[in-house]
Order: sequence, then structure tokens, then C-alpha cells
Amino acid sequence: MPTSPAVLPLSAIVSRLRAAGCVFAEAEAELLLSTAQNPAELAAMVERRADGLPLEHVLGWAEFHGHRYAVDPGVFVPRRRTEFLVDQAAALLRAGSVVVDLCCGSGALGAALVAARQPGPGNGPGPVELHAADIDPAAVRCARRNVGAVGGRVYEGDLYEPLPGGLRGRVGILLANVPYVPTEEIDLLPTEARVHEARVALDGGTDGLDVLRRVTARAGRWLAPGGRLLFETSERQVPDAVAIVARDGLIPRVAVSEELYATVVIGTRPEG
Repeated sequence: MPTSPAVLPLSAIVSRLRAAGCVFAEAEAELLLSTAQNPAELAAMVERRADGLPLEHVLGWAEFHGHRYAVDPGVFVPRRRTEFLVDQAAALLRAGSVVVDLCCGSGALGAALVAARQPGPGNGPGPVELHAADIDPAAVRCARRNVGAVGGRVYEGDLYEPLPGGLRGRVGILLANVPYVPTEEIDLLPTEARVHEARVALDGGTDGLDVLRRVTARAGRWLAPGGRLLFETSERQVPDAVAIVARDGLIPRVAVSEELYATVVIGTRPEG
């Protein structure tokens, strides 16, 4: 039964969420309470969460790499393990670099990378030029809020197609958080992802690497000499992913975070 908007104590929210199967009901209840503007909105948010909508879609934002980024309904929710991808990119980023975030979703990766580069303790000075693209109109609308907030630009279209031609050969960091779930395994994903996130952000084709192949095939044309392509993949896909990167003329390297259960492949365009 829907909870009355008149009286909605923390204990009632926790009980409602726990009954709906939310494992972290207490933490989620606190977030809902702190985000809702009034009791009626809180009651509606609790019911949406209890009905299975991802918490981030209910809140309207996701915590990622120490910042909150807008995440609209239907848009891919940035995963915590992907913070490792941002960390790897941040370690390679140089002042004045051009950054492109392909398959950008909410734009959280590119925005987080720019934020990590801002002057401050442990961060070198110097701005970066950020561009992002996604084929999903809902993702583009969302990304324009997050990427625009850090001075970047977002384009709608398929991979490289909408990017300005003037970026060819100038990209220092190419983030490509491509979908890498094999098509036949989509139905095995948690309901929150399978039902509420765009399939185009999840489905990587027969072996999960179809979109990656399209990215690496043209990456060398866009990367500057010494520029890097970075993408996330699964542990079992690493041998094939590395072979794809090498086939298309990039020098592959693999980075692993056991803590976040994250695997990142880095492909470097050779100098000269």
C-alpha cells in the first residue's frame, strides 16, 4: 500500500524499502529523506523506489568519483567500478589536452575527469578541452547538464560521427565506456539495469565486443601521437579486447583494480 505523504518517518520508509527487497534500505531511506522537497514528493519517491526504479533515477543524481551528477530516467547509471577508469585517465592527462568521452551516457566520466584535473592539492594546473557524444537522445540531454557544468560540449550521434572534424589527430584521452555485455546475457542482468536503462548502453553484441571493434577501428585517426584510448571490459574479455586494440595499431596495456573488481584496457597511439 502507498505510504501516506502526511507522516513519513524514517522507520516507515525503511520498512517499505526492505519489504520491496532493497538490501541497503537504511542508507537509501536517508538519501530519499535528504533529497525530497516535501512529504508528498518523498512519498512518491519511496513508491518509485519500491516499484523497482533504480535509486539514482529516483533521486535524479548519482554519486560518482566524489561528485553528484544528474542521471535522468532511462539513462545509464555510472557504476562505482568505473571510477577506476577515470583514475587511470587522470594519471595520463596533461594540461591542455583534448578529452573525448564516447558512449558518454550521463557524461559523468568526462565531467569527473575534468574535475580531477582542476587546480588543487595533488592536481596540476591547466584546463582541458572536453567533448562527449552519445547516440541516445535522453543521455545527451542529461550529459549536457553535467558536461556543460565543467565547460564541455556534448553531441548526439553514433560514436565519432557527430564530433567536430577539427578534433581528428588531436585527442589526448579518448574515454569509451562502451557496452560490453554479450547479447545473450542481457536477460541475466539485474532488473534495475535490464528494465530501466537503455539497451543500447548495455548490449555489446554477440561476444560483447562489437562496439569496441568500431571504436578501435577509427581511434588512430582521432588520437594525437601518444594519445590514449581507455575502456572498461570484463576479466574474461581481456585477451580478445587486447587483440582488437593491437590489431588496430594501438599499443595495449591492462590495468586491474581488485578492490573495485574493475578491468581497464589502455591503448596508446604510437608516437610519430
